[in-house]
Amino acid sequence: MFKNTFQSGFLSILYSIGSKPLQIWDKKVDELGKIMAESLSVSETLKDQQEVFEQEQVRNGHIKRITDNDIQSLVLEVEGTNVSTTYITCPADPKKTLGIKLPFLVMIIKNLKKYFTFEVQVLDDKNVRRRFRASNYQSTTRVKPFICTMPMRLDDGWNQIQFNLSDFTRRAYGTNYIETLRVQIHANCRIRRVYFSDRLYSEDELPAEFKLYLPVQNKAKTCVGMVFAGNCIHTSLARASRHIRKYSKVAPAAFKRVWCAKGRG
Repeated sequence: MFKNTFQSGFLSILYSIGSKPLQIWDKKVDELGKIMAESLSVSETLKDQQEVFEQEQVRNGHIKRITDNDIQSLVLEVEGTNVSTTYITCPADPKKTLGIKLPFLVMIIKNLKKYFTFEVQVLDDKNVRRRFRASNYQSTTRVKPFICTMPMRLDDGWNQIQFNLSDFTRRAYGTNYIETLRVQIHANCRIRRVYFSDRLYSEDELPAEFKLYLPVQNKAKTCVGMVFAGNCIHTSLARASRHIRKYSKVAPAAFKRVWCAKGRG
């Protein structure tokens, strides 16, 4: 998608306030509600079927835009009883790839205190597709030839996840990061923005639209103190290396912990 696009600075692939935040994304929601609705008796009215369908959809999963009370602004909510069957994925076309060469993935995510996972697929200089999957319900880091899974710890409220794809690829597999092919975000979370950058930017360097603000009573806006979701690999490097040594001499470094400086009123 972006392979032939000049890439520098920031490249956003999701912004919850945009007119079409999921324009290049595909949505997958738990199909149980749909199956149950379709199994209703033919004698039931269309209205009854629709009501049952909507009830089951809400119970089993949904992807919708809502207003978050903390920031008083529109966000995308991805919720489902089964994290594996409720998610958004980019690009929408499974035959296409993102082709993003920028090495830092940044996601502004709200912790809903439920199971949550996300996955990034990259291409390295060996022409091998590798996947990195982080989740808050896993306790150990595991590296296999084509996938690296790791635990993730989120603070309460809004978090800023910064993922150094180049560093992880090198440390997990001993290869060089070429580009990101796909990003997949599963239930359960709220999303403000997902973007790539050529480096880590300080709070002062970020454009205003890439910051998250918390309304205050005097109508001034204060930047929400967002902490990077780390150390996302909260197992020690020594422990993680036992799982990784089989495929790499160096264990993946833990996500670097960074704080978003609070704005001054």
